[in-house]
Amino acid sequence: MAHVVSGGVRVECVQGNIADQPDFTAVVNAANARLMPGGGVAGALHRAAGPGLAAECRPLAPIKPGEAVITGAHKLANRYVIHCLGPVYGMDKPEDELLARCYRNALRLAEEYWVDSVAFPGISTGAFGYPPAEAAAVTFRTIRELLPGLKEVRRIRFVLYGEPKLTVFQEALARGFDVGGAPEK
Repeated sequence: MAHVVSGGVRVECVQGNIADQPDFTAVVNAANARLMPGGGVAGALHRAAGPGLAAECRPLAPIKPGEAVITGAHKLANRYVIHCLGPVYGMDKPEDELLARCYRNALRLAEEYWVDSVAFPGISTGAFGYPPAEAAAVTFRTIRELLPGLKEVRRIRFVLYGEPKLTVFQEALARGFDVGGAPEK
């Protein structure tokens, strides 16, 4: 597990399943505009949470790229699910600003709901086609900018499904936080 600590907040990258993060208060869904089950992260979280998650999401939809909403976690071990609609690469412009808004809005909700730990997937890096290296650079630049304003959130985890994406995010974590070589493992 690669990590950095900045401003009292631990930021880490792990390989795993976003639906299996029992030690985190909130997990983030890389949602679709309707907030309904789908493939990838949305499918995994909805399957694990059960049908109550879709029922709670229904009146909150639709959301636009960059927006975030929060729900209970239902059958997940977490307390909350924060749903973010990332940009579709090449369609939703400006992609970098919309992706940054996902992180800003998710962490704003985490602060409002007194969430101490948040686990994120690589938003938009799956079916939405955002190149992982570009997405990771935007991600860690945004996280670094937000850290000084966080009062409640003390742990941020990036849960990446495969080894190649994990490596890209670990390298971007090191660059984003000016860690010599690589972040601590």
